Amino acid sequence: MRSAPISLCALLLALAGTAQAQIFRCEGPNGVVEYTNAPPAGPQSGRTCKTVDATITVIPAPKAPVRAAPPAPAAGGGNGGAAAGTAPKPAASPDGFPKVDPATQRTRDSDRRRILEDELKKEETRLAAIQKEYNNGEPERQGDERNYQKYLDRVQRLKEDIQRTEGNLATIRRELSALK
Repeated sequence: MRSAPISLCALLLALAGTAQAQIFRCEGPNGVVEYTNAPPAGPQSGRTCKTVDATITVIPAPKAPVRAAPPAPAAGGGNGGAAAGTAPKPAASPDGFPKVDPATQRTRDSDRRRILEDELKKEETRLAAIQKEYNNGEPERQGDERNYQKYLDRVQRLKEDIQRTEGNLATIRRELSALK
């Protein structure tokens, strides 16, 4: 009684080892390529099908070059006349680095603030428009949304746009707060 299930399992295991899937690359009369595991229907289908060699080749990625660590500053040397036993003060900029006069820097900072404030206004306007269209998760259906899934896709897209715009607003506000 128990030998029937055991022999059936043994038979299935033996057959499973010999089963292999064939993949066909079929090209239709209009040039569309389709890959399928079903055998071609024959010449009446108008498709030309060829079996695909399913050998998988793996090529390892090249190793990344090893970068050397930057040299450590020498102890005691180049500390700009600091007293012995104190840590050397890090340089504000490397030697020979172009300096910007304070008036030019103030102009650049004010331009940056103005640009960020303009971007903030645009994003706030955009967020208000998206939230109005979103209508608390129940936007009005449009004429081309007879298919309910199309409506749901638009609702999801609006929700994602709101999240992205809120993230943009937070980033712009953080940039503005970091300005002098």
